[in-house]
Amino acid sequence: MVGVALSYSSLFAGNEDRVGSAGATQLLINPWARSTAIGDAGVASTNGLEATFSNIAGLAFTEKTQIKFNHANWLGSAGVAFNSVGLAQRVSESGVLAASVQSMNFGDVPITTTEIPEGGLGVFSPRLNVFNVGYAKSFSASISGGINMKVISESISNMKGTGIAFDAGVRYVTGENDHIKLGIALKNIGPVMKYKGDGFTTDYSNVTNGKFTSLDQRSGTFELPSLLSIGTSYDFIFSETSRLTASGTFTANSFQNDQYRFGADYGFTTEKAAFNVRAGYIFEKNLLSVDNRSNALTGLTAGFSADALVGKNKSALGLEYAVRAAGIFGFVHTFGVTISIK
Repeated sequence: MVGVALSYSSLFAGNEDRVGSAGATQLLINPWARSTAIGDAGVASTNGLEATFSNIAGLAFTEKTQIKFNHANWLGSAGVAFNSVGLAQRVSESGVLAASVQSMNFGDVPITTTEIPEGGLGVFSPRLNVFNVGYAKSFSASISGGINMKVISESISNMKGTGIAFDAGVRYVTGENDHIKLGIALKNIGPVMKYKGDGFTTDYSNVTNGKFTSLDQRSGTFELPSLLSIGTSYDFIFSETSRLTASGTFTANSFQNDQYRFGADYGFTTEKAAFNVRAGYIFEKNLLSVDNRSNALTGLTAGFSADALVGKNKSALGLEYAVRAAGIFGFVHTFGVTISIK
């Protein structure tokens, strides 16, 4: 895994000529609030269902059952709803299985054609969906790993594209109190995608014989936004009920600028509740230049969560929130509910 990761990084990372040339870029959007709030820096520290995005190896730290619902107004004022739902379930002493769905809803768009550009033909709803199935396993007290499979579906009224991608990750934990963690994640590895459908067919009328002729065109293929992330985290343990987790991650992107991610998560617990406050920052080349940046997000993230601890086993029912700064688009707000059963 490490050898593959290093080879990948040296061959593809940070190629400026390829920036913006990938498709299915919704695979790069973190749907979960808690890990979003620390700038997606939790490659080594994010546990449970949220780890299916950050580093699938962290799924192995799910205690028993976890259910999540999250909603975001993607790109602030753009009017795109980004909804996610997922379930993680421990299936053995060392193994955890997870399934989740992410869906982007762009609302109703009027149907227009070259013959009727003003519309009046009805509406259609573009959809971007990602279906995930992942499995993670603890191989020892220090090492865990996992793999995640994604099915990608993109559609409009008369065209559709489908694809498949895989993630893989490992995590290493060390220290007297397991307070030092290292993680590596390789994401969005899969074959090229292309669109198919009636939208590539054009009908022509032959004025001589009154017959119609159809011309079918071929769609070009596009690659997936593959990437490699290497991260670490350190837990500052102040007491049995209070700790601060500092995280840092380097992300080598194949089709956009490389990124440096930093995050902090402070949490404290009481007998009946747990509270966390989070903040993060994502830096990449030209991010501070309004004229030259290539990312709508401007780097700053923050959020919090509150969990009620109920029952004998202290199962958690939690509310969570994260915000991402998106420049001229305003702010991306992510709200969610998490149920963690121990």
